[in-house]
Amino acid sequence: MSMDKYVAYVSTYTGEDDWGIRIYDADVKEGRLTEREHISITNSSYLTISHNGRFIYSITDMGVESFKIQKGGKLEPLNKASINGMRGCYVSTDYTDGYLFVAGYHDGKITVLKLNDDGSVGEITDEVFHKGIGSIAERNFRPHVSCVKMTRDNHYLCACDLGLDHVKIYRFDVNTGKIKLADIVRCEQESAPRYIKFRRDGKFAYIIHELSNTIEVYSYAEENNNPVFNKLQKIDTINNYHAGDSAACAMKLSLDNKYLFCSNAGDNSVGAFAIDDETGLLTKKFILPISGDYPKDIAIFPDSKHLVSLNHETDTMTFFNVDLENNTLIMNGPELKVSKGNGIVIMKVMDE
Repeated sequence: MSMDKYVAYVSTYTGEDDWGIRIYDADVKEGRLTEREHISITNSSYLTISHNGRFIYSITDMGVESFKIQKGGKLEPLNKASINGMRGCYVSTDYTDGYLFVAGYHDGKITVLKLNDDGSVGEITDEVFHKGIGSIAERNFRPHVSCVKMTRDNHYLCACDLGLDHVKIYRFDVNTGKIKLADIVRCEQESAPRYIKFRRDGKFAYIIHELSNTIEVYSYAEENNNPVFNKLQKIDTINNYHAGDSAACAMKLSLDNKYLFCSNAGDNSVGAFAIDDETGLLTKKFILPISGDYPKDIAIFPDSKHLVSLNHETDTMTFFNVDLENNTLIMNGPELKVSKGNGIVIMKVMDE
C-alpha cells in the first residue's frame, strides 16, 4: 500500500534567479521539508490551490499564472493572464473553481477572472476599485485590498481592506462572474483587517488584524438572501508583555479545523488557539517565538504536530514540534535557507 505523499509549495520574491515557486517533499512524520525543484516565475507574492486540488494559481509581476499539479506534485505551466492593474497580493478561487479573485494591495482593486475547464485563466469578468480614505488620512490609509475569500456557500466574496478598516461583502453571481456590494463589516479604527478565513462548516469567520494584533470571530449566516455577520469575540495574537511594533501576519486553520494558528512580525512569534466546536470561539494555547524575523507565513503539518515558519527577513524556514496538550513549541532540526519567502502551503498529492 502506498503511503500518502505530501509536498509543500513556497512562493517567494525573486532576485538574481527567477525561481518564484519552490517545491519541497514534506515528511509529515518528521515535520521536515526537503527541496526538490523550483519553478520560474517572477515575484510570486501569493499562491493558492484550487478547491479540487488540481491547479495552482500564483500572483506574478504581470498578473496571474496557472499551473497543473501533476502526479507527485510536479507543476506544469498552463498560462498567464493580465489583471489589468498593479501586482496583486492575494489570490483565491470560488468553490466551483470557475473563477479566480485577485486582491490589489497597491491599487485597492478586486479583479475577477474566469477559469477555463482545463484550469487555465480566462478573461476578466469584473473589476472593482475600493474608494475612500480611512480614519487617519495622513497615515497613508488609502484602500489596500489584502484578501479576497468566498463564503463557503459560494454566495459572497469577502474583501479585507486594511487601509479602510473594512471587510466588504460582495454578492457574487456565479453565472456572470460579477460582484455587487451587499454589506460592509466595519472593523475597529486602525485595526487593519488582513485576512479572513471561514471554518469548514461555513458558520464562523475569523479575521486577523495587522495593526491591532487581534483576531475577531464572527458568526456567518444567510438570512432572506442577505449576508449576516455577528461579532462574537476579539482575542489578542500576542502576549500582553510583548515588545512594541508588532504586526499580525498569517492565519491558518489546522487540517481538522480544531485549531487556529497565527504569526506576528516584530514580535516574531506564532500563536495557537483551540476552536470550540459549538461556539466557534477561540481559547489561547500558546504564543511563542519562531527563531526568525518576520514570519510572513506559516504551515501546519496535517497531524497538527509540526509547524514551519517562513521568515521573510531572515530568509529562512524554521521548524517546530507542536504539543497542543502541553502548549509547547520546540525547535525541530536546523533552519532551511529560502530567500524572501511569502507563502507556503502543504498538500497531499497523488503518488508518482
